[in-house]
Amino acid sequence: MADRVVVTGASGFVGSAVARALAARGFDVCAVLRSTSPRANVENIGCEIVEGDMRDKPSMARAMQGARYLFHVAADYRLWARDPNEIVRNNLEGTRATMEAASEAGVEKIVYTSSVATLKPIEGHSADETSRHDERTVIGAYKLSKVVAERLVEKMVAEQGLPATIVSPSTPIGPRDIRPTPTGRIIVEAATGKMPAFVDTGLNLVHVDDVAEGHLLALDKGEIGERYILGGEDVTLQQMLAVIAGLANRRPPRVKLPRGPLYPLAYAAETVARFTNKEPFITADALNMSKYRMFFSSDKAARALGYKARPYREGLADAMEWFGRAGYLQ
Repeated sequence: MADRVVVTGASGFVGSAVARALAARGFDVCAVLRSTSPRANVENIGCEIVEGDMRDKPSMARAMQGARYLFHVAADYRLWARDPNEIVRNNLEGTRATMEAASEAGVEKIVYTSSVATLKPIEGHSADETSRHDERTVIGAYKLSKVVAERLVEKMVAEQGLPATIVSPSTPIGPRDIRPTPTGRIIVEAATGKMPAFVDTGLNLVHVDDVAEGHLLALDKGEIGERYILGGEDVTLQQMLAVIAGLANRRPPRVKLPRGPLYPLAYAAETVARFTNKEPFITADALNMSKYRMFFSSDKAARALGYKARPYREGLADAMEWFGRAGYLQ
């Protein structure tokens, strides 16, 4: 009988890619979804679907029954919320409940999905796993939530012997970004000609299926308590937008905007969002983050796990092709 593997967040962008990769390798995949989660990303994978919520320990305990491995990918991934503390609570308490349920069920190994959001960018260099944020240096509720959740996992490994390896994806792009993520929204806006300008910033782009493969490598070869960046290529926002424009047969944006005048726009967008409850396209936190180039190195994962990532242009092309088929680019 195939080993049973539980995947939280399996309806999401990274979680569904991980579930697909596990099913393709022959694992018996149990996808944990909330009752309100969309099912499109887990259709045709051939996995068992169990309703549960990462914050609800009894539901996670039910999902863990008979499981050998856990991939905890679920997260509240929002860069804005009417109550920012809600993001921190969800990710911290969801991680606590899920890790406790896995520990009590005797799960043999856990791959915990953190984020490069917990790492401090280094000006002029690609940061590695040693460049760590703390609760005072991090910007925004989402990044804070990932820092405190990651520290909790590290504490449980050190004090309780939790069998967890930590992976930190950079900025995933590619197919099945149904929500879409903040980066997916940039791709859609740029491809439809709604981003005529840009700010001077940078990010590390990686194909979502390479991130998923990195998760499986962490299961096979990752050491307990160690963390591995799963990234791709360092790219400026201007370069990224130029590639998207080429794929969409549009002119690339040429206007570089100073950040200062954008803050009133961000505050206005956040004010509107408080009434509509829809995430604003621009936020003050995002502008503060954009002062830093989010460049990261996956050298440790390459050395220790055999991790590899394809060129970022392939990820953008796959994302655009999927967004086009799914009707996002009309």
